[in-house]
Amino acid sequence: MAEIKYEVTAKYGVLSTNKSGWTKEVRSISWNDKEAKFDIREWAPGDEKMGKGITLSTEEMRELKKILNGLDL
Repeated sequence: MAEIKYEVTAKYGVLSTNKSGWTKEVRSISWNDKEAKFDIREWAPGDEKMGKGITLSTEEMRELKKILNGLDL
């Protein structure tokens, strides 16, 4: 299996932190030298490990923003 390369290009914010110190964050990540995309996933303290997450294009993030803006939270 080929190694997956990634580069964090921006950190936008922390959504939550669990008891063991893992944080759920919104970041911009370039996967395998491709254009960076928005990424939401959990990160271990010190970024030594990451959990499963979701990656969104700019257009998908715009649509998510519209949906969230329409919610009565």
